Amino acid sequence: MGLTWKEKVFTALLGAAVASGLTALVLVLVEAANILLPAGTKFGIVIDAGSSHTSLFVYQWPADKENGTGVVSQALACQVEGPGISSYASNPAQAGESLQGCLEEALARIPEAQHRGTPMFLGATAGMRLLRQKNSSQAEDIFAAVTQVLAQSPVDFRGAELLDGQDEGAFAWVTVNYVLGLLIKFSFSGEWIRPPEGMLVGALDLGGASTQITFVPGGPIEDESALATFWLYGSSHHVYTHSYLCFGRDQVLTRLLTKLVQVRLAQSSSADLVRHPCYHSGYRTTLAPGPLYESPCVHSMAPQNLTQNLTVEGTGNPGACITAIQELFNFSSCQGQGDCTFDGVYQPPLRGQFYAFSNFFYTFHFLNLTSRQPLGTVNDTMWKFCKMPWKLVEASYPGQARWLPDYCASGLYILVLLLEGFGFSEETWPSIEFHKQAGGMDIGWTLGYMLNLTGMIPAEAPAQWRAESYSIWAAGVAFVVLTLVAILGAAMVRLLWPQD
Repeated sequence: MGLTWKEKVFTALLGAAVASGLTALVLVLVEAANILLPAGTKFGIVIDAGSSHTSLFVYQWPADKENGTGVVSQALACQVEGPGISSYASNPAQAGESLQGCLEEALARIPEAQHRGTPMFLGATAGMRLLRQKNSSQAEDIFAAVTQVLAQSPVDFRGAELLDGQDEGAFAWVTVNYVLGLLIKFSFSGEWIRPPEGMLVGALDLGGASTQITFVPGGPIEDESALATFWLYGSSHHVYTHSYLCFGRDQVLTRLLTKLVQVRLAQSSSADLVRHPCYHSGYRTTLAPGPLYESPCVHSMAPQNLTQNLTVEGTGNPGACITAIQELFNFSSCQGQGDCTFDGVYQPPLRGQFYAFSNFFYTFHFLNLTSRQPLGTVNDTMWKFCKMPWKLVEASYPGQARWLPDYCASGLYILVLLLEGFGFSEETWPSIEFHKQAGGMDIGWTLGYMLNLTGMIPAEAPAQWRAESYSIWAAGVAFVVLTLVAILGAAMVRLLWPQD
């Protein structure tokens, strides 16, 4: 026997009510799962295209920011194989291809669902600054090649750009003070607090082609071109910063050698054999002279009578090495001027503690001088190392052949730069600490860059607001479900028990 028309209507109403209720229940469960989970994590990628190598960093921070700036941590650090991108001037495509390996590691580290919302930047530093000076079209070709590769990735690529030297120093200062908890820190009472500004430390960065010094001085910064201003965690910071192009480790070594070649040519019509006081006695190498004069930091042309390979022979004379290094600086330009370093550059008096990193750290770490030894100990250690015969050096440091001949020159250059250049003394020397990392994060400009960037990324709504919104939304859904149930009940009464 078939259903009556009343039973058919009742069945239809019941099915509609059940379907609506199940739909509402699913929506409630899905929304509850999204809202009750912790606030989402944001990611960002910054690529440091330095003069001698390229590094890729992945940073992460909670979507709920503290006073407008993300609380950032390092999620991945990847060293790109091969030299810096400026070395690919003759084959720009290889510059882009060299980034593929680290880019794949970064994409594997970030959840796929968040790839499109992850910003990625590439910043090139002093190596590309020099290449642009030398050949701007080659520099543009390299930027185009890396852009082509990075733009094809699924993340939000924001561009590749040449980072100004002042920005490089200033962002490194932000990094150091952030990882030390001097910009903001979490207190035992469960609140974010800002330490006093007097605790902020300075930053000393030594790259392959440039060096930077950045700190908060005790008085006003008289040269506006040396002023960097940041707004972080609800506070403004005014810092002094200056970048010295051509005073990075690799460029200084090149300038030093060409200077010795000039001295040799002044003494003889031939420079086939050059005696180098910064190389260990017994060390001998042969190299082509042409590449020495390709750098814009070497302002002289290659001598016409320098047509064959150079033989460089070490003499192991640290005193003569220091004298040769000092000639790379123009100290006389500051005579009669206060607040001046070298080459006529303005610098206010040094203040506070300093963190020295990059090649400052690598050189002093090799020499076992990163334990805050007094200046006298540092001098004695370097002097003894430079006077060691090359055969003894090779035997004492196996497996380090690539940089081993240059540590004497690098160490003595750092002393001249810090003491005679930047103005540190025996009394202020203990204020310098040499580090590669702090708080488990690499020290450099990239983290500071990402911290500054997060100030431009909107924060998600606070968790409390989302919970209140959820309560209102859930109440609305419950009202709809109860209304459907009431309508269904009324229909059942009307159909099954009709009135006379």
